[in-house]
Amino acid sequence: MKAGKQTTLRKRATVTGIGVHSGLPVTLTLNPAAADSGVVFVRCGINGEPDRELRATARAVTATELATVLGDGSGVFVSTVEHVMSALCGLGVDNCIVEIDGPEAPIMDGSAAAFVDAVDSVGIVTLAMARRYFKVLKPVRVDKGDAHGELMPYERGFRVEVEIDFAHPLIGRQALAVEVEPATYRREVARARTFGFMRDVAKLWNAGYALGASLENTLVVAEDRILNPEGLRFPDEFVRHKTLDAIGDLALAGAPLLGVYRSVRGGHKLNHAVLEALFADPTAWTVVTEEKRPARRTYGHAEVPALAAAAYGADVS
Repeated sequence: MKAGKQTTLRKRATVTGIGVHSGLPVTLTLNPAAADSGVVFVRCGINGEPDRELRATARAVTATELATVLGDGSGVFVSTVEHVMSALCGLGVDNCIVEIDGPEAPIMDGSAAAFVDAVDSVGIVTLAMARRYFKVLKPVRVDKGDAHGELMPYERGFRVEVEIDFAHPLIGRQALAVEVEPATYRREVARARTFGFMRDVAKLWNAGYALGASLENTLVVAEDRILNPEGLRFPDEFVRHKTLDAIGDLALAGAPLLGVYRSVRGGHKLNHAVLEALFADPTAWTVVTEEKRPARRTYGHAEVPALAAAAYGADVS
């Protein structure tokens, strides 16, 4: 791929599976898209109604409890988008139309590996338009109890540093730092699976969650052992999956970030809160191209770059 240019898929790629929370079968198709399209989810087959578009940006996030959910305020939503977004971001795909015929992205094996494989099966092509980035200009931090997340300036690209700390002997404190670029993402992040605790299963089921969860798609942690017969893919698979999630959640910026994200004891809610805090402060970010030239931006006027306006509108505050 040509450095500094936007990308998309060479052709369409389809995956099928079930939703981890809904348990419903779902087909998801990744489609090529024109430059400056960004990532757009298209809900298909909604009781005979026209297809509905949900732009994959932080402004479209409607829930972050156990997954990241995009919605449009009318009741149309797509849940558990973080693994798809993580794969696209990790591989450097800027523009993609994601068609989905159900309310939740398929969980596949609990990681982003199936989406990486789908992209790799069709390839990535370079477009003529220059890639735009959201460059972090100063630290932005959010504290939530004993958890905190922070975005800080970083000239070398996008870096994610995640630390978790679970009061469980099989997990405990784990930390991982990665530069988000395709080779590292494939090797260090993409195959890490979502996880849950056996003690929480009944509570989740009663609340209508995890209806599709199984040992096929979730690392299940009992009091003294991992229940999955194959065990862990990495000794620290738990923090690697949290890193996968963080990359996907931050991909909802609407364009690649230039900065470093540090998260301690975080999750979807914290990731989203930090992204919101960044864009709430117009002095904390700017839009640049590969050459790092600042793009002009004002609020409420036509000088806002088209990509930023699509993602956040002129009323960012």
